[in-house]
Amino acid sequence: MAAELEDCKAVGEENDPIIALRSVKLTLTSAAGPVNILKGIDLDIIKGETVSLVGASGSGKSTLLSVIAGLETPTSGTIQIAGRPIVGLNEDEMALLRGAFIGIVFQSFHLIPTMTALENVAVPLELGGNSQAFARARQELDLVGLSHRLDHYPGQLSGGEQQRVAIARAIGGGASILLADEPTGNLDAENSEHVIDLLFSLHETRNTTLLLVTHDLKIAQRCSRVISLSDGLIDNTSGSRL
Repeated sequence: MAAELEDCKAVGEENDPIIALRSVKLTLTSAAGPVNILKGIDLDIIKGETVSLVGASGSGKSTLLSVIAGLETPTSGTIQIAGRPIVGLNEDEMALLRGAFIGIVFQSFHLIPTMTALENVAVPLELGGNSQAFARARQELDLVGLSHRLDHYPGQLSGGEQQRVAIARAIGGGASILLADEPTGNLDAENSEHVIDLLFSLHETRNTTLLLVTHDLKIAQRCSRVISLSDGLIDNTSGSRL
C-alpha cells in the first residue's frame, strides 16, 4: 500500500483531478426512516485549485468533505484521491492514504488537551513512521508563527493559536490536499482573517489543493471556484479552474 501511494505521488498529469467523485450518494438511517444526505455528487478538483463549498445548514457541505476524507463511507458512487479509489479501503489503508495526501482542519480544532502544541503536531508524524517527527513539528509550528508556544497546552492557547496548531498538524505530513471545515467558525474576526490568510499562503507556497467549507461568502470568493450545495446536490458553481 505504501509503495502504491508513492507511485501515485510520482505520476499523473498536472491537469488530472486530484479529487474525483462520481454519483456519490449517502443515505443514513433514522427513527423516521432513511435520510438522503448526498443525492448524487459529481465533482472534479484539479491539483492546486482552491475551491469553496457553500450552502445552507444541512445542505451536505460537511458531509461531502467527510466522504472525501474517508471519514464517512458513501452508500454508492466512487471517489478517487490522486487516482486511487478510496471506497472499500479498510481503516488502516484509509489512514495511510490520509497520511500521504490529506490534511484536515476542523472547526473545533480537535487537539489533544493533555499534549503540548509540539506533541499535538509531532505525535501523528511519529505514529506515521517519521523519524524526525519532532524536528518537523517545530518547523511547521514556526511556519504558522508559534515557535514561542511549543510547550503550551491547548487550554493555554487562544482559539486562533489552537487553530494554527491544527493547521501545522494538517500540513506536517506534506499533505497535498487541505480539507478545511468551517475553520473560522469558532474564531473572532481578527483571528479568522489570520487563519484564512495562512491557508491561502500555504496554497501559494506549497501548491496545496484547498477545499474549504464556509458560510462566509467573502472567504468563499477568495477561492478560484465557489460550489453551492442545496439539499444534497450541487446547485451551482462559479469561477474557473486555475
